[in-house]
Amino acid sequence: MSWFKRTKKGILTSRSGHHEIPAGQWKKCPACGAICHLRELDTNFQICPKCGYHRNLSSSKYLSLLLNKGSIELQDQTMISSDPLQFSDRKKYSERLTATRKKTGLPDAVQSAIGQMEHHTVSIATMDFSFIGGSMGSVVGEVITRTIRRGVDQDIPVIVVSQSGGARMMEGAISLMQMAKTSAHIARLNEKGIPYISILTNPTTGGVTASFAMLGDINIAEPGALIGFAGPRVIRETIGQDLPKGFQSAEFLKDHGFVDMVVDRRQLRRTVIHLLNLLLEPAQKKNPVSQTK
Repeated sequence: MSWFKRTKKGILTSRSGHHEIPAGQWKKCPACGAICHLRELDTNFQICPKCGYHRNLSSSKYLSLLLNKGSIELQDQTMISSDPLQFSDRKKYSERLTATRKKTGLPDAVQSAIGQMEHHTVSIATMDFSFIGGSMGSVVGEVITRTIRRGVDQDIPVIVVSQSGGARMMEGAISLMQMAKTSAHIARLNEKGIPYISILTNPTTGGVTASFAMLGDINIAEPGALIGFAGPRVIRETIGQDLPKGFQSAEFLKDHGFVDMVVDRRQLRRTVIHLLNLLLEPAQKKNPVSQTK
């Protein structure tokens, strides 16, 4: 007769069952493999503290990162996409939209706002990759257009943070029309001499790259961001040869003159404010009435 009976297999200690790591509290860096706590990533703007890899940041976080605290006035929050083509792949587009809105809490893949960057009032739009890959449909195009139009109407600079896989295939030609619409309104900004700063994050591809994302007076990219029209795999299969090392990375595009600067996310707000000072203050000295907001 045994005095004890084992009820669980394996080695048990007095600490078993205590101090367990909660599920979903840690993330592995896809670049260096370091294990980072979510709290550490949040305080570091989703940048790996070991290697500096930039994870995707939500549209709301970009607004908080760039704009003065308490100055954010959200715009265009009631606009949602319809399903004009009755599109269906693995599931109906209408069902995908409903599920994604519920999951993300966003009306679509972009948010727009009026806010302050130090003493500058800006019209800003920030895209969100978590909403169907940040794809540009009719609503995204319209929100970007309204963001630009507010800049024109109020004579304030426009900032767009791009994070997108391109045009939304579920809306067909309607999504492609947004390329021309947004580009035409940027031309109006240019005619009035109002600054437009484009910030390209990972990834910025497809129709977004081929329209408003690359039309900034100053194009800023985040480190390591994939930027291009077609993806590297598609290009490689099309031309049948290997691509240069780092092809379509932010650093590659800067070296070849497609973007003006590559800026660490932690320095992004400071850099944009400095650029606004350079772009706006000469105009304000000529016309003291403008930029009074």
